[in-house]
Formats: sequence, structure tokens, C-alpha cells
Amino acid sequence: MERLFDSFANTVARWTGSPPAFLICVVVVVAWAAAGPFFGFSETWQLVINTGTTIVTFLMVFLIQNTQNRDSVALQTKIDELIRTSDAQDEFIGIEKLTDKELIALHARCEAAAKQSQAALKKMQTERQRRGHDIEGAQSE
Repeated sequence: MERLFDSFANTVARWTGSPPAFLICVVVVVAWAAAGPFFGFSETWQLVINTGTTIVTFLMVFLIQNTQNRDSVALQTKIDELIRTSDAQDEFIGIEKLTDKELIALHARCEAAAKQSQAALKKMQTERQRRGHDIEGAQSE
């Protein structure tokens, strides 16, 4: 049953995110709007689009959430494997389970490390440029 639902959710999510699906929705809305004068813009005419869009939205929320959950787990697993097999710090494996406060602290630590790396890189580039100019100046003399 789970595989069937996963397959169904993936298929529907893929199809509903396609240009033809969007075009069909536009056609339905335009047809509904064009039918307004014929039905005298009645409450029933309005109820048709409201009910239809509410039902579709309600069902799509569950399908999209299922697809996003599965994609998130797959992506997280891939990232964890990359961390595990690289020189990255293993403490990053499974951080999606941390509290918001813990994630914010870890993010701040990573930002600080990134700023240090950028400063070191900029210092090295400046030094290379300075040495390059010194070498060019010495060669022309």
C-alpha cells in the first residue's frame, strides 16, 4: 500500500507541476469565468469553483507533503553519506534533528569559520598580487 501511494504521489506531483496541468487549470478558470453571465453569477456558480479548488487544494497538500518529505529524507541521506566519506566534520550528520537553538548556534559557528576562510583567502590573494607586482617590477629593472 505504501509503495502504491508513493508511486501515485510522485506521479501526481510530477504531472501537476507540469505546463500542461497549469494550462488545463487556466482553461478551467477561464471557462468558469465565461460561464458566469450564463448562470447570472449566481451563488451556485461561485460555489462550483470554490468547492472544486478547495477539494483539489486539500488533497494536493497531502501529496505535496509526502513528496517533499521523501525528497528531504533522500537528500539528507545523500548529504550524510558525503559527510561520512569526506574530511568534513561528522558532527554535521543528522543535524536536521537538532533544536532550532542548536541549529542557530551551529550556523553561527559555520558562518564564523567561513568568514575566517574568506579573510585568509583574501589575505593570500593580496600577498600573491603584491609578490607578483614585486616580481614584475624586479624583472623590468
